[in-house]
Amino acid sequence: MSAGTAETGTTTEWLGQVNEHDKVIGQVTQDGAWAWRLTVRGINACVVNSQGELWIPRRTEHKRMFPGCLDMSVGGHVDRGEDHLTAFGREIREELNLDPDTVMWREIAAFSPYRTGLSMFMRVYEIRTDQAPDFNPDDFTEAWWLTPQALRRRIEAGDPAKGDLAELVQRCHGDQLT
Repeated sequence: MSAGTAETGTTTEWLGQVNEHDKVIGQVTQDGAWAWRLTVRGINACVVNSQGELWIPRRTEHKRMFPGCLDMSVGGHVDRGEDHLTAFGREIREELNLDPDTVMWREIAAFSPYRTGLSMFMRVYEIRTDQAPDFNPDDFTEAWWLTPQALRRRIEAGDPAKGDLAELVQRCHGDQLT
């Protein structure tokens, strides 16, 4: 959850609107960005163990978008005034109760919606640990350690997944992790 302005008891998430060169040109609410298909920034991360398995959680049913779906280990928008790295740190603290200063992580990809068809400018990070995160129960209900192949099979068998999950895993991890 992001800091924002309260409107009738809810929190409005403000994002930086960016142009085709990933330069901030204004601000927009998260709802406005989705409604008008405006370009914004986001981050995703996968927790990966020493066996090459991804920690894949299921989103809670009360999530407005993709409720009950399999998801990346961490994901979120870059809030107004943030950069990708700041958003990554905020999101892993909020969703996984992890401190970016105490875990091994690295950036593994940067995507443009103009070259990939993904929904936003996105940075993807990898967190290396054999310990399952102590996830925030407001974000996730359960999780599994899955190989990219096992995740693909679950999605193909009909397990609901966030819209870009399969594509992100394929682009970032293919069939094998290194």
